[in-house]
Amino acid sequence: MLDRHLPAIQPLTARSVAISTLLGYHPPALPIGALVKVGELFGIAERTTRVALTRMVADGDVTAEGRTYRLTERLVGRQEHQEESCSPTPKQWDGNWDIAIVTTSARPLADRVALRKSMVGLRLAELREGVWTRPANLLQQFDGAAAEQCLFFEGRYQNDAELAGTLWDLPGWAAEAHRLCTELAAADGLVSGFMASAEVLRHLLIDPCLPPELLPAEWPGDELRQRYTEFNATYAQRLREYSQG
Repeated sequence: MLDRHLPAIQPLTARSVAISTLLGYHPPALPIGALVKVGELFGIAERTTRVALTRMVADGDVTAEGRTYRLTERLVGRQEHQEESCSPTPKQWDGNWDIAIVTTSARPLADRVALRKSMVGLRLAELREGVWTRPANLLQQFDGAAAEQCLFFEGRYQNDAELAGTLWDLPGWAAEAHRLCTELAAADGLVSGFMASAEVLRHLLIDPCLPPELLPAEWPGDELRQRYTEFNATYAQRLREYSQG
């Protein structure tokens, strides 16, 4: 399964709708009436939105200034990091592979979950239990749980394309990317656009971002990123117009 290491897309909540709406504004601030109106578009009752906003203030997700709510820098920064992670910075590939070997033993479940999440974020694939790898063609830092639990090496393999095809379901990822391009083009409603955008973002996070020489012909990664960027700009404007109407 392409998404076996990622959590399922959760049903829409008042919190997720409020955050996504605020992220479409610069600065990310709106009066409560606008947030209630957008929530109602997604079938969320006014009281539910108000309760969610109160909890978000308590959790440090937003600040309340009168009847206006503003996202905190912490949450804006987290979202920006997620968006940036969809398009990692490549570097010239010299044929080497990054190899991470787990060196800690008797790890508690929380540590194992944290490591798997870290490896997925770094776009490494699990060759076997305790061994993760990918082509060394991305500029990224091995930190967090990965650095705490693993040693990192570089090495070579005699058949790079064969190994890549074993580690990643490239035809499956490409087929889903083509489907999502079509879905973005057809998402003419605010609700359908919200869901399509979430699906695309999630799919981009598991793009292996391999060197071009290891990818099938006509790989749709860049096309999906471009369409996602263009769609998001238009969608954010439509959502702003709706909330202000």
